[in-house]
Amino acid sequence: MSFALNTDAIDEKGFFDPRYTCDIDNSSPELRWQGEPEGTAGFALIAESMDISQGGFVHWVVYNIPNDVHHLPTGIPPQDALPNGIRQGLNGYNKLGYSGPCPPKNSRPQRYLIRLFALKELPDPPVRAKADQLLKLIDGLVLATADITGLYQRVMIERAG
Repeated sequence: MSFALNTDAIDEKGFFDPRYTCDIDNSSPELRWQGEPEGTAGFALIAESMDISQGGFVHWVVYNIPNDVHHLPTGIPPQDALPNGIRQGLNGYNKLGYSGPCPPKNSRPQRYLIRLFALKELPDPPVRAKADQLLKLIDGLVLATADITGLYQRVMIERAG
């Protein structure tokens, strides 16, 4: 079995359900994974925009996920510490927790990547770590990655009248 990340937040056409975007609830999506490599001590996760000209915009940073956890529920609140010692970092808005896709209205569909890292040891990032800090700390610790890519497009609705 290969390392795989799954979610119901992206439909069969590859688009995010609006509940997980700035247009409705902006709730974090449910994520499930399996098949991590032997020797995995734990996991870290980064979700980011792939079509932003400045090299990506970070939507979610989660780390210190123990190796016996294989699920993040929907709607995780913006708090530092979660059950099982899991931590959330700062997103691109410099806010704690998840911030969903929110491209400009009437732009083409934008791509979003959710990447889960299987780590051979869990580093000790600072509280409210940012993605770049986490990536530096896990450099050399990554055994495998599992990705999900989804699309989202906001459409301006014309009102008659």
